Amino acid sequence: MPEPSQNLRMKLADLIGRVYPETDRDLLVNNVIEAFWPEGSHPRRRARTPSNRLWSPHDAMVITYGNSIQDGQHKPLDLLHDFLHHYLRGTVSSVHILPFFPFTSDDGFAVTDYRAVNSNLGDWADINRIAGDFTVMSDLVLNHVSSQSAWFNAYRQGQPPYDRFFFEASPEDDLSPVVRPRTSPLLREVETVNGVRHVWCTFSHDQVDLDFRNPEVLLEFLRIMRLHVDNGIRIVRLDAVAFLWKEAGTPSIHMPQTHAIVQLMRVLCDFAVEPIILLTETNVPNVENLSYFGNRNEAHAVYNFSLPPLILHALMSGTAQYLHRWQATMPPAQLGCAYLNFTASHDGIGMRPVEGLLPEEEIGQIIGAVRSFGGEVSMRTLNGGGEAPYELNITWFDAMKGTFAGEDAHQLERFLCSQTIVMALEGIPAFYIHSMLGTPNDHAGVEKTGVKRAINRHRWDYPTLLARLEDPDSTQAQVLRHMRRRIEIRRQQPAFHPNATQFTLHLDHRLFGLWRQSLDRDQSIFALHNVSCEEVFVPPISINLIGGEDWVDLLSGETISPTGPEIPFAPYQCRWITNRG
Repeated sequence: MPEPSQNLRMKLADLIGRVYPETDRDLLVNNVIEAFWPEGSHPRRRARTPSNRLWSPHDAMVITYGNSIQDGQHKPLDLLHDFLHHYLRGTVSSVHILPFFPFTSDDGFAVTDYRAVNSNLGDWADINRIAGDFTVMSDLVLNHVSSQSAWFNAYRQGQPPYDRFFFEASPEDDLSPVVRPRTSPLLREVETVNGVRHVWCTFSHDQVDLDFRNPEVLLEFLRIMRLHVDNGIRIVRLDAVAFLWKEAGTPSIHMPQTHAIVQLMRVLCDFAVEPIILLTETNVPNVENLSYFGNRNEAHAVYNFSLPPLILHALMSGTAQYLHRWQATMPPAQLGCAYLNFTASHDGIGMRPVEGLLPEEEIGQIIGAVRSFGGEVSMRTLNGGGEAPYELNITWFDAMKGTFAGEDAHQLERFLCSQTIVMALEGIPAFYIHSMLGTPNDHAGVEKTGVKRAINRHRWDYPTLLARLEDPDSTQAQVLRHMRRRIEIRRQQPAFHPNATQFTLHLDHRLFGLWRQSLDRDQSIFALHNVSCEEVFVPPISINLIGGEDWVDLLSGETISPTGPEIPFAPYQCRWITNRG
C-alpha cells in the first residue's frame, strides 16, 4: 500500500485534535487511515478539489425502501431492481435504498447489524447488482443503534470495547436545554453488570445513542463506511448527524465536534480512490441546515428541508409569496456543493425547517388541510415543556387533493406542479417512490403498526402494481408517465445543471418563477409555475425574453414570442421557456 500523503495526515491530525484533544494524535491518525483503508485499499496521493463535475443535469434520485415492492415469492431487492430497470432506467441516475440492514424498529433505523443485509430483502450481491446500473446511496445510521443489537447487549454485559460505546447521563443532570425531535423521555434506565445506568435515547428507547467521545466508536463507523464503499455505494447519507455529539447542559445539537467529525469524513471521501458523495440529513431550521456545507469542507450535499413545507403551503394557499421570499434569500451552493431538492421522503413533511419562514396561522391552516385529506400530525417536546408540530404524516399525492378551501378536481395537476418546481430548482432532484407512483395514504398500515409514518410507507404488491401500470388510465400509470416525461426533458437541459445560475423572478404572487442559465451561458430557461387554481397571464416583457431569439416552452412545445401576446397559464400549469430547446 502506498504511504499516505503528508497532506492527508496533517488534515486528519488537525481535525482529531479538535475532537479528541487529549488523545495521541499520531496514533489515532494511523488508526483512522487503517480503518478506512484496510489492507488491499489505499488513498489518493492528492485530495479531489471541489468542482461541479460530481453531478450533471442527468442526475435525479429515487428514494425507496428495499421492500417498497414485494410479491411474497422473490427477494424484494430483486423486484426493486426489476422495477428500476424497466421503468426508471434512463430517467433517474441514482437510488437511495433506505436502511437495508437487520433492525428492530423505525422501519430500519434501529439497526442490529451494520455489516449484514436484511435477509428478508436479499444480500450484498443484490445491492451490488443495483449499483451496477444506478448510483446507490446508503444510510450510515451513526447516531444510535438498536437496543437489541449485539453492541448494546455487550454493553450491558460490560464487554469491551462496547462497555464504552453508549452515552450515559444522570436524571440529575441539567437536560432542559437539549433539543428534542420526539416526545418520548430522553433517558432510559437499564440494568447492566455494573449496576443501573441511564442511557441517552434521542429518538426512541429502542434507539440508544452512541458515545462518539470514545474514538473507537468513530473508527468502527469508518470501517462500516468502507464496507459500504467496497459494495458499490457511492453516496453516503449521514442519518440524524446533527445529534451526534452530546453534553449535558447544552442543546446537544450541531456541536462543534459534530461538524469536525463530518469534516473528517469529508477528508476521507476527498482522498478516496472511489468518487464518494457525502450527504447530511439534518431536519432542522434552514440556517442550521445550511451550516453542514461548512466552508466547502463538510457535506457535498444537504437536503433542502425547507422546500417541502413551503411548496405544500404554496399549492394549498394558491400563493407563492412565502416560497418566493425564502428562495430569493437562499445562497447558491458553493463550488463542489449541491442541494438535494425533494417534496416527499420516507418520513413526514418536516415542520421545523419553516420555523421563522411561515406565520403560525399559515402553519395551522396547513395542518387543518392535511388532516382533512386523511393525514396525521406528529409532535415534538419543546424546551421547558409543551409540544409543537414536528412533521405532517401524509403521502404527497394525497396532500395535493385540494387547497385550504377543500378538495377539488385538480389533484394531478397540482401534484405535477409541485414536482416540476423541484425539477427546476438549483440542485439535484429526488423523488420518493410513492410520489413517482401517486400512492394514496396507507391507513391500514397505520392501524396495523400504530406508527403514523406508516401512512407514507406502503408496500406495493408487484403484480398489482404492474397491472396498474399497464392500465393507462390508472393513477399510477398517469403519474409515472408524466413524471418520466418531465424528468427526461430536464435531463437534456444544460441550464438545469445542479450548479447552473439561478435568479428568482418577481412576478404575480400566484406564479413561482426562476431564471436558470447554463454554466457556459448558452442556454437560458425561464421556469414558471402557476401554484393557483386560477388562470394567470404573463406579459413576455416581464420575464425579459431577449429579442432575436427563438423561445419555446419545453413542456408544451409552444413557441413563445418576446413581442407576442400575454402568456396564459392554466391552473397549476408549468412552463419551461428556453432559447435552446
